[in-house]
Amino acid sequence: MRLRTFSVFMIMAVLLTLAALPAVSAQDALGSEANPIQVYFVPSVEAQTITTGGEVMAAALKEATGLNFQVFVPTSYAATVEAMCAAPGSSMGFIPAAGYVIANNRCGVEVSGAAVRRGWSVYWAAYIVRRDSPIYTFGDLAGKSWAFPDSGSTSGFIAPSVELAAAGIEPGERVEAGGHNQVVQAVYSGEAEFGTTFYSPPLVPGAPWRVGDNPEPYDLTVDESRLAEDGNLFVGDIRILDARANIRETAPDVIDQVRILRLSAPIPNDTLSFGPEFPADLRTQIFDALVAFSATEGWAQSIGSEDFYGWSGIDPIADSAYDPVRLQFEILGLTEADVFGG
Repeated sequence: MRLRTFSVFMIMAVLLTLAALPAVSAQDALGSEANPIQVYFVPSVEAQTITTGGEVMAAALKEATGLNFQVFVPTSYAATVEAMCAAPGSSMGFIPAAGYVIANNRCGVEVSGAAVRRGWSVYWAAYIVRRDSPIYTFGDLAGKSWAFPDSGSTSGFIAPSVELAAAGIEPGERVEAGGHNQVVQAVYSGEAEFGTTFYSPPLVPGAPWRVGDNPEPYDLTVDESRLAEDGNLFVGDIRILDARANIRETAPDVIDQVRILRLSAPIPNDTLSFGPEFPADLRTQIFDALVAFSATEGWAQSIGSEDFYGWSGIDPIADSAYDPVRLQFEILGLTEADVFGG
């Protein structure tokens, strides 16, 4: 995979970030006050929320390990990757799958863990159509108009593009809707014949959803869909968590009108990754401390907050889990600039 270099603006942003670090002598051990471990978070939500929650995490990790940590929120995903590569022996970062693949390719950043959200370390793309559509098989999508969020969306465009191409299916008109919500709306209103969005499994009381189950275990009772008093979308007592739930306020009958045709192969969640020269013993110590932290109330004020990244936990994961993302990059010819918009 051939990747473009970052712009001079990204390099300058990284230099400014690194300038904030304390001077380090050869005698300062990693994790000391003079040489804290650098913790990088991508700026996917409001930076102050990340900084505040990140400090909660840093304090918990220091209490558990005795090590010192310094939190950074670079100005972009690209700057986050560049900063980690600039500090190969002292950086750790919470970066998404695409960013991890680029960082690993660029300088050997190594993954240790993946986010768990409601019990899952993966998520899926959903192919959606109107419930009254004559589309019933994957092959039926040939020639049909396709709504997707944007070309940088893993679940909305990259994964489906690869699967469609592998199956020899050429869609018709392509509609770049601008977001997952807009994709659902486009299918709901008939502006596109099918769409691709993120899929998180529903919460099924007493019988949790499993891989291979019907993505709509309520498909025979869709007329029982409703908005609960707490504002969440349900079919009977099953809570809907896929992208259709995002337009529930403007289209409360979205489940009645839009169905899931099929799911993609699993897509790995966001990562906890370390610089390529980060000491292995400290990596294990930090990972174990994070697992313990995830079971405390402090987690909900940090990365577990829905206003932060919404992680409900963290699981170990191997680099090979991200091979499907690498394959997607290769098949589509994606570059750093394509993914990061640079």
